[in-house]
Amino acid sequence: MKNILVSVDFNEQEKAVVDKAYEMGAAFKAKIWLVHIAAPEPDFVGYGVGPQYIREMRASELREEHELLQKYTKKLVDKGVEAEALLVQGATIEMIIKEAEKLKADMIIAGHHEHNFLYKAFMESVSNGIIKKSKIPLLLVPIK
Repeated sequence: MKNILVSVDFNEQEKAVVDKAYEMGAAFKAKIWLVHIAAPEPDFVGYGVGPQYIREMRASELREEHELLQKYTKKLVDKGVEAEALLVQGATIEMIIKEAEKLKADMIIAGHHEHNFLYKAFMESVSNGIIKKSKIPLLLVPIK
């Protein structure tokens, strides 16, 4: 195992996912790719560009997400694991699979949240989407 893609979504339980990535990276001497999929720009999904303050707010959010990703990556590197950060915009499931294939990932690690019936009825979870659409093994880390 040489490359592990880790899907990071910046929730309060993200530490469990990053800790598991460290364990796997250290055990297999694999490179960890911390990947965060940011929401696509509004003009990518059929909306107008909007007022300047909205663009500035979105740019600020992306900078904050990038800084957090770099912080997680530095912690892994400081612990002796090779790691890099990627911030990508797009549809979450499709972009995780696309990046995993591009990076020749041997495994994907993602957090798994338990959802209620209504959520399951109307939304597809990221982990279920990856399971359905990817041929790359997926390690799910339970998130409460």
